[in-house]
Amino acid sequence: MNALKFGGTSVGSAERIKALPKLIVFPGKRIVVLSAMSGTTDQLVQITKSLFQRLPGERAKLIQDLEIKYTDTVEKLFSSKEYKKKGNEIITEHFKLLKSFNQEIFTHVEEKIILAEGELLSTTLFHCYLEEQQVSSVLLPALNFMKIDENEEPDLSYIEEHLKKELAKYPDTDLFITQGYICRNILREIDNLKRGGSDYTASLIGAAINAKEIQIWTDIDGMHNNDPRIVPNTYPISELSFDEAAELAYFGAKILHPYCIRPAKKRNVPVRLLNTMQPEAKGTLISRDASGHDIKAVAAKDNITVIKIKSSQMSMAYGFLSSVFKIFEKYKTPIDMIATSEVAVSLTIDDNLQLDEIVKELEVYGTVNIETHQVIICIVGDFLADKNGYALKIFEALKNVPIRMISYGGSKNNISVLVSMEHKNEALLLLHNGLFAKSVSNTIRNKLNKKLDA
Repeated sequence: MNALKFGGTSVGSAERIKALPKLIVFPGKRIVVLSAMSGTTDQLVQITKSLFQRLPGERAKLIQDLEIKYTDTVEKLFSSKEYKKKGNEIITEHFKLLKSFNQEIFTHVEEKIILAEGELLSTTLFHCYLEEQQVSSVLLPALNFMKIDENEEPDLSYIEEHLKKELAKYPDTDLFITQGYICRNILREIDNLKRGGSDYTASLIGAAINAKEIQIWTDIDGMHNNDPRIVPNTYPISELSFDEAAELAYFGAKILHPYCIRPAKKRNVPVRLLNTMQPEAKGTLISRDASGHDIKAVAAKDNITVIKIKSSQMSMAYGFLSSVFKIFEKYKTPIDMIATSEVAVSLTIDDNLQLDEIVKELEVYGTVNIETHQVIICIVGDFLADKNGYALKIFEALKNVPIRMISYGGSKNNISVLVSMEHKNEALLLLHNGLFAKSVSNTIRNKLNKKLDA
């Protein structure tokens, strides 16, 4: 069995939805995971904000606009009167729920229910469309098997057990449709895997069923060797190891959810990144063993905050770092990079939600300085310890860029540098020019140089 995930742009319009059957109808069993239609989750977030802020007029307008969008989609998606009616009945049912929430009694429980509506709508409409096209399928409710634990982490054992129970009800079915992103928590309330969580859903499902392959279909033909929004003429990487892909996803490659590689790696299920707009493209294959021992790609993670703690207590004192780390653990704030000296430690975080509380507790140990608007640039590949020259190539490329921090040696797949946001684009362009020179033509290099000059 295969697990296939299609993102918001892949189901973003009636036209895109109509193109899906040719990608999912083939011999063999498969589970198709769908995101919400593009733009829907953003709109649902705005609806929840209007409810929290008690703005009934704004809430009504947001719901009306979204309902018009879906009504228009139904009109374009279905060809028969019978299925247009069915589609509109689906819309009416779901929007009746959205309109029913009372702003006087609105909590995060109700918020999660609203945010789940995007995936519930897209899967129900797509299942109905397949029915009209006489394609046999079963709609599997993700809320029957997707669950997170008390730490808001997916419970893979539970997912495996309950997904297999659901599948066992339909032994003769080859095609299953289910929702990405949504799940239940330990209180059995509707919850979610956070933004971009449909990738994670597909990976968890693939791991739970020991899939032959997990396919992530998006609007780009695989994971690129640099950010195509900034650097001209990037190219898709044909193969990556699980560890290389995980580093790229965590440090800024938007094509993948940061944690979706974990379950696939645990069960050794290959992940293939494909493009719905160019289904013939090879894409990127992520597996246990990837070819090549060299630099593969560059990614950037924005909105980084640097925290520097300077203290005379640190000198020759065991337990100092342990005390510092316990504060971050207390506030469930991960640390990305760290650098130490005799009397100071600098570290980076990407979550400022509890920053004030963290700083207040750190000040017990010394002087605390904060810098915001920083970027981690991550250079990923297979850096063999006994091979020379990797660091030289990287720092030669960045010789004119001020570097705030360096992380090298913690992983054989990652060298990271910290720069200010104002130097991000320059650094990405310079790294592309310096690291991938053999694959960059003179024409492309001229484009890069013109961007740098600009």
